[in-house]
Amino acid sequence: MKRDAKIIDVLKKRFETSTLKHPDVAWDLVEDRLRAAPAKLNALVAMEESGGEPDVVAFDPATGVVTFFDCSPESPSGRRSLCYDEAAFESRKQNKPKSSAQALAKELGVEILSEDQYRFLQTLGPFDAKTSSWVKAPDSIRALGGAIFCDLRFGRVFTYHNGAESYYAARGFRGFVHV
Repeated sequence: MKRDAKIIDVLKKRFETSTLKHPDVAWDLVEDRLRAAPAKLNALVAMEESGGEPDVVAFDPATGVVTFFDCSPESPSGRRSLCYDEAAFESRKQNKPKSSAQALAKELGVEILSEDQYRFLQTLGPFDAKTSSWVKAPDSIRALGGAIFCDLRFGRVFTYHNGAESYYAARGFRGFVHV
């Protein structure tokens, strides 16, 4: 219970200092939804503990669903040096990373941002000016052994490709949770 109160306090402070990200939702509504969804609260704790700095980025008034994205300035520090998915992880015979982005996302209880979600995030501020983040790869790209990642360079969002088995110290992933 103490952990829940702590993360709710952290999220409330972040919410109150970044009102431009979520002008159409009141904190009381967010807190009520958090308290009613312990599994989602656990996912937000995991996002926070791995450096994601989750914050509210969307609210659907029709359903009441609140969406949190990782909003750390750079790709979350506790989620870097990962290949894309388990198939890529298993294909590496030497110099394996510690895990894959997809496996860690599942363990945390989050989903990896899509390219469209990543581009939306960039409308809320500059993110990944020094790092990059894996985004959900379309099945057609993944079937060919590839994956995609994004970053912000020269004031623009770029999408790149790489082999899904690749991993770099400056590449992680950003997640989201619907509450």
